Amino acid sequence: MKLHKTEDRIEKEIVLRAPRSRVWRALANAEQFGAWFGIKLDGAFTPGARVHGQITSPGHEGVTIEFAIERMDPESRLSYRWHPYPVAGVDYSSEPTTLVEFRLEEVAIGTQLTVVESGFDRIPPARRAEAFRMNDAGWAEELANIARYVEA
Repeated sequence: MKLHKTEDRIEKEIVLRAPRSRVWRALANAEQFGAWFGIKLDGAFTPGARVHGQITSPGHEGVTIEFAIERMDPESRLSYRWHPYPVAGVDYSSEPTTLVEFRLEEVAIGTQLTVVESGFDRIPPARRAEAFRMNDAGWAEELANIARYVEA
């Protein structure tokens, strides 16, 4: 897994031993996404949709996340906007969002998955560093989760 860091963006990539179609389903199907991401979602991922979910991961229960789905290019790219590292009970609706992009590329042993989250420079300074730090660690964990999920 390669790691890339700047002030504004997190970029991570992993090679998954699974066909691109399998990885795409794990990303684009909200139920499958929730299974590996640790969130119970209340709708389907379609461009323009706003899908809400409750985090189910231990220690983060009760946190609600809204995904604003932007782009879905089958077996190639999925992107959404969200409020990074939300805390339960806080209204982030007036804050800017970050953009999360998943890119899939076929490689010899399976699929290279790259995730990029950008726009941290627009997050209010009072929570920017913590949101960046927590999501940087979070994406490393989530890539390990999707690997276990699609390679099972």
